[in-house]
Amino acid sequence: MKQQAEDAKEAANLAFKKQDYGQAIDLYTKAIQILPSAVYYANRSITYLRTECVGYALTDASKAIELDKSYVKGYYRRAAAYMSMGKFKQALKDFETVVNARPNDKDAKIKFNECSKIVRKLAFEKAINVDDGKKSVSETLEGTLDSIVVEESYAGPKLEDGKVTQNFILSLMEFYKSQKILHRKYAYKILIDVKKYLTQQPTLVDVTIPDDREFTVCGDIHGQFYDLMNIFKINGLPSETNPYLFNGDFVDRGSFSVECIFVLFSYKLLYPNHFFMARGNHESSNMNQMYGFDGEVKAKYNAQLAELFTEVYNWLPLCHCLNNRVLVSKVGM
Repeated sequence: MKQQAEDAKEAANLAFKKQDYGQAIDLYTKAIQILPSAVYYANRSITYLRTECVGYALTDASKAIELDKSYVKGYYRRAAAYMSMGKFKQALKDFETVVNARPNDKDAKIKFNECSKIVRKLAFEKAINVDDGKKSVSETLEGTLDSIVVEESYAGPKLEDGKVTQNFILSLMEFYKSQKILHRKYAYKILIDVKKYLTQQPTLVDVTIPDDREFTVCGDIHGQFYDLMNIFKINGLPSETNPYLFNGDFVDRGSFSVECIFVLFSYKLLYPNHFFMARGNHESSNMNQMYGFDGEVKAKYNAQLAELFTEVYNWLPLCHCLNNRVLVSKVGM
């Protein structure tokens, strides 16, 4: 039995290296069923993290610790799961256990210090927080967008009468292929208009698809702009006769998250009843700080726009029901 379990684990490790995480999970599960061990649970935990099934990852890491309280990787995996869930105090406690057990582990020290900074920052913000009726970014910008000057040197796409058009989006995508930045005036306008629309939408959106029509559902884009362009090349551009649903995780990790989200939001404004977007676990302030989107927005624009993105994300629907039969939502949330 021990050899059978080890064989299953080794096969799972190979699948993991090939990034075939579904196969790896199945094989780790087989090893656990044959002979449960802390190692197998910890390995399946990191695999679940890679697929962003954070709840399962947390459960497996905790099970690894239960089976062997001295197994350091169990604490490391559980800390990573807690971080992904935004439970920084719990993560810090586990990272501290890892650092104490392995004082020379550089990666553990880096993760511990990062987590410690977040915990201190949150504690400080809580201590000084005062409900002073502060306006949201969108409220602050209300009525002031016209005062933002578009420089004569700007040669990029422009909204037509303040509206998104098909020509605007086509120009925007070509502009982004040249790795140029949309003017902040239009960036602000798109986000404010998207927020206004989303505030009127339900959490669960019902979508009706005619029997003779196709409907494209896309998973995580994660800032891969050229992958997004390839999707449109293969499946056609969004339109009233070619509807799409992008099911969350538009940003983070990739280097072109800003470009991806503005193309998607532009299509949402152009075809509100034929282009759908759901909120994923990466459409949140904490995840954006950890996985790169927050820094990207600040580098390409400013902190105010990063805050406005968070306001917009808070209004995104969480799920869609297709023809009263198929529920589409983010399992990683």
